Amino acid sequence: MRKYKYITLRQRPEIKDKAAQWFHEKWGVPAEAYLECMDSYLNGDTEYGWYLCLDGDKIIGGLGVIENDFHERKDLSPNVCAVYTEDDYRKQGIAGKLLDMVTEDMRSKGITPLYLVSDHIGFYEKYGWKFLCMVQGGDPEPTRMYVHY
Repeated sequence: MRKYKYITLRQRPEIKDKAAQWFHEKWGVPAEAYLECMDSYLNGDTEYGWYLCLDGDKIIGGLGVIENDFHERKDLSPNVCAVYTEDDYRKQGIAGKLLDMVTEDMRSKGITPLYLVSDHIGFYEKYGWKFLCMVQGGDPEPTRMYVHY
């Protein structure tokens, strides 16, 4: 089994532009929006961070923490967002390790609970997330909101 490196963006700030572009390519959100959040994190304006899994210098997985992930429940904050693992690297526990990493890091900073919106059923539960409620986001249909304490 290959060894991957799990990092926060603060550990490798020089890859910020590469990370913003990678997230943009996965989710279609403008790279500038990611850069703005990443700059706030790197400047110490927020502890809402960015977490990456690297295979060498290649980003193969990642996620972030933001105030709100495009839903109307502003009271459910902060949100884990942009959870993604490259297709060729799936089913190796990468997303689970990133989820564990973000919940432990946020808890160590006194930031709990965390929220997450997803249409996936059964995946996040494996990592201690619990279904909380349905929320209205940008799509016509409500989506599932999960919580992790």
